[in-house]
Amino acid sequence: MSTVTATRTQSPAPARPRARLDWRLRFGALSLIWGFSFLLIKVGTAGYAPFQVTLGRLVFGTAVLAAAMAAKRERLPRGARLWGHMAVAAFFLNALPFSLFAYSELTIPSTLAGICNATSPLWGMALSLVALSEDRPTRVRVAGLGLGFLGVLTVLGAWQGFHGLDATGTTLALLASLSYPVGWIYVRRTLAGTGNSHLSMTGAQLMLAALQLAVVTPLFTSFPAHFSLVPLLAIAALGVLGTGLAMLIQYGLVTEVGPTTAQMVTYFIPVIATGAGVAILGESLRWTTPVGAVIVLAGAALTQMQRKGA
Repeated sequence: MSTVTATRTQSPAPARPRARLDWRLRFGALSLIWGFSFLLIKVGTAGYAPFQVTLGRLVFGTAVLAAAMAAKRERLPRGARLWGHMAVAAFFLNALPFSLFAYSELTIPSTLAGICNATSPLWGMALSLVALSEDRPTRVRVAGLGLGFLGVLTVLGAWQGFHGLDATGTTLALLASLSYPVGWIYVRRTLAGTGNSHLSMTGAQLMLAALQLAVVTPLFTSFPAHFSLVPLLAIAALGVLGTGLAMLIQYGLVTEVGPTTAQMVTYFIPVIATGAGVAILGESLRWTTPVGAVIVLAGAALTQMQRKGA
């Protein structure tokens, strides 16, 4: 006992843990960052091609995660099979949806793109019932699925024959929101329990997505004749904040408060995207857009409800 006491006396005092910003403030910051991302995409596509916007976004985002990995002295994952799975995940979670949203905002307002993004939980619910045997449907979740897609039809003004909306742009935005749950289901099936940190996995994933766009972009776009400053700054902010920093905040929230609470940020994004698009970009807003958005969010919330005791 005396030996233990002596050891304790001689050992240095434990380092005080660094104070972390309250999770509610980080949650609010993440909502703002992702909500404003749709405005930044719109501004970026005013000066550059959609693939160029996406490539720039991924390059800046990868740089942020690379810096975080260097600071924490983390290495990239190893294994050819693992990298193959991550390449698929990078395509469905980053390269494809980022590009689709950029192309969609050539013809639809950023407000509509932000609302389409909120349909991801609905797509995820529908896909998980087919692809994940452990996800059992409940009446409440199925009702939420139906309610959510009713909200989508309301946003689009289906009873008016989708008058005034660009069908192609809207379809691209909905396909982008569908790509996310496809990617997450793939990750859940192939990359769960690899033993690598979220930071190293996400850093590698973003790097692979950037490489995918680096191959595709020169094939479909020409080098810019001049560099527009404001769109370029928007792309940089989209990458640094909306991709790199946002992912760091998101994984911190998942670790601290759990995935269910962290996922609630999805319901704030369309509200912020709509407010930013109307207030800053002067985009018009029909009554069907906010009403439909509320219905979509209500349906999405119901699809996330779990069985009691689950």
